[in-house]
Order: sequence, then C-alpha cells, then structure tokens
Amino acid sequence: MGEVSRLIGGWIDRLGAVWVEGQITQLSRRPGAGVVFLTLRDPSYDISVSVTCYRQVFDAVADVVGEGARVVVHAKPEWYAPRGQLSLRAAEIKPVGVGELLARLEQLKKALAREGLFAAERKQPLPFLPQLIGLVCGRASAAERDVLENARHRWPAVRFEVRNVPVQGVHAVPQVVQAVKELDARDDVDVIVVARGGGSVEDLLPFSDEQLVRAVAACRTPVVSAIGHEPDSPLLDLVADLRASTPTDAAKKVVPDVGEEYERVRLLRDRARRCVAAFVDREERGLAHALARPSIQDPHRMIEERAEQVTALLDRGRRSLRHHLDRADSELTHTHARVVALSPAATLKRGYAVLQRADGHAVRDPGEVEPGETLRARVSEGDFSVRVDA
Repeated sequence: MGEVSRLIGGWIDRLGAVWVEGQITQLSRRPGAGVVFLTLRDPSYDISVSVTCYRQVFDAVADVVGEGARVVVHAKPEWYAPRGQLSLRAAEIKPVGVGELLARLEQLKKALAREGLFAAERKQPLPFLPQLIGLVCGRASAAERDVLENARHRWPAVRFEVRNVPVQGVHAVPQVVQAVKELDARDDVDVIVVARGGGSVEDLLPFSDEQLVRAVAACRTPVVSAIGHEPDSPLLDLVADLRASTPTDAAKKVVPDVGEEYERVRLLRDRARRCVAAFVDREERGLAHALARPSIQDPHRMIEERAEQVTALLDRGRRSLRHHLDRADSELTHTHARVVALSPAATLKRGYAVLQRADGHAVRDPGEVEPGETLRARVSEGDFSVRVDA
C-alpha cells in the first residue's frame, strides 16, 4: 500500500500548476499562522479538495473572499503519502465577480438553447387537477409555506410530497437534482415544483447549474420553476415546463381555485338547463304543429279518399275492359261471317265442284287437260273421279 501511495505521489509531483474554480466551504485562518487552510468544492459534481496557501497569498483577497465565495485558484497538486490525500497548494487566488458569472451563464444559456432544451415544443402541459404535487424547497422556508398554504386554500384536498434540500451553497445542486429525480421516478407524482423565495445572483447560481438544467429537461413529470427573482431569470425558468414568478404564483398556477370551479360548474349547469329547456320547448312546439295537421287528426280520411279513387279507377277499368271485349267480340263475329262466306266449303255447298289433276293442281282452263285424262272432282260432301271426253 505504501508503495502504491509513493508511486501516486511521484506521478502527481510531476504535474504542473493548474487553474481550479470552486466555492469555498471552509476557511481556517489561525492567528499567527503562516498558512491558511481552505476547502474548495465543485457544487456540480459534489467534489471537495483541500487547499493550502501562504498567509500573504490569502491576505491579498481577504477583504472580498470568505466562506461561500466562488474563486479561481492557481495551485500545484500535492500528494500526502502517509494519509493518501490529495491537496492543492495555491500560489494565487482570484475572486469570481458577478459580471464574470453572468457572462458564463449567458454562454451556458446559448449552448443549452442550441441543444433545444429550452424549445417550446418540449414543454409539457400541467394536469388540470394534480392529485399529488412534489415540492422541492428549503426546510421551513417561506417558499414552502407560501406554496402549501396557498395551494390548500385554493384546493383543500391537494396532497404534497415535500423534499427539503439546501437551496443555496455548495450542497444545493446535488441535493436538488437528487430530489427532482426521486419525485420524477414516482408514478403518483403529477407535477414537481422547485421553489425558492428569491435571493442574490450568487445565491441563485445553483438554479442555473448545467447538471440541474439537464436533470429537469430529462423529467417525464411536468416541472414548475418558482424562483422568486424577477430581474435575473435563472436557467431553471427556461427549461421548466412552466415558470412562476413566485412560490405563491406557482400555487395559483398548479391547482385550480375550488370557488372558481364551483362557480364555473354552476354556470355550466345553468347553461345546460337552459339549453335542455329550450330544446324541450322547441320539440313540444314541433309536436303540437304535427298533431294539428289533418293527416294526424283524421288519419282515416286519407285512406277513405284513396279508397274512393281506387273504386272509381276500378269501375273505369271494368267499363273500359268490357267495352274492349264487346268490340273485339263484334269484330270477331263479323270476321267469322266473312271467312265463312268466302270459304271454298261454302262455295261447294252451293253446288260447285273443284277439278284437280293427278298432281293436285286445280283446273282453271280447259286447255290444261288432255282427252282421256282422269281428273278428281271435289264436291261439298266428298270427291269422285271423272274422265275428260274428247
């Protein structure tokens, strides 16, 4: 183990000086001591590193640097082999000004906007009446009280799942991110509210942290940002599905007002009643108009009128048919008489005969027969053979 620690120390000793940015979480300045001890923390990754520097290095910025301040340190990494501990020996310390912080936030804002994390089409609509609201806020804070009291005043049945976390300082980012992820993982949480009651630009830096912004962007549950700081909008406001100006405003936007909803229901009920009454009146008038029609008052009248018409048409049809039959019978009798009168049989009955040659042709001219030729004579009652005399 000692050999491993020694080798690590040898590798670190070969490293050059580096610039490191972080937030001072602990500061130890013992009177008369020539060395100042600091703890530098990266809030985004929840990592802390010990830093030592000579007193004169720290005295140069002692008036503007204290616990909670963000600084940039030019330091040389050192390895303490007996305890296996990494530290930094600072040769220069520079405070990070508000202007520089805002410039970095603007660059981060543009980079995240290019990725589409602030796009309007990514925003999720809030449920009309959430059954369970996740609240991320400071412990016993005014923001927590404002959200809970105003929401329950508007809708007494609303329930909350509260996660109390630090809302400023070095521990804020990882704990807020963890709380948001825990609430998002629950299926019964309908909306998440991240609330804080305002503060300075430095105090609100955790709500512009890239890690928190990406965690909110990845949430499947709608997120409401309720950071009460109007002049400067943290990046959380841009990535959240809904921005509220204050925690009180968030309570008003997340749950409906029970009085307003009762009034809306009453108005809708009255409107529905009027619509139904108007519909019934209109249908009653239509029914009365239909009942007043002659066909409804005396339904047999139409049948009787049609029956008379059918009877008249039937009589007319019978007369027409009888007339046609009588005329056809007369024509048939007349035609039959003409046929009988013109019939060869009638001629034969009057004593006439028809002579036919052997081939059946009737003889019409004496020159058509030969002397001695046998002909057949047909009379009314039969036929007989005759011979032509020369």
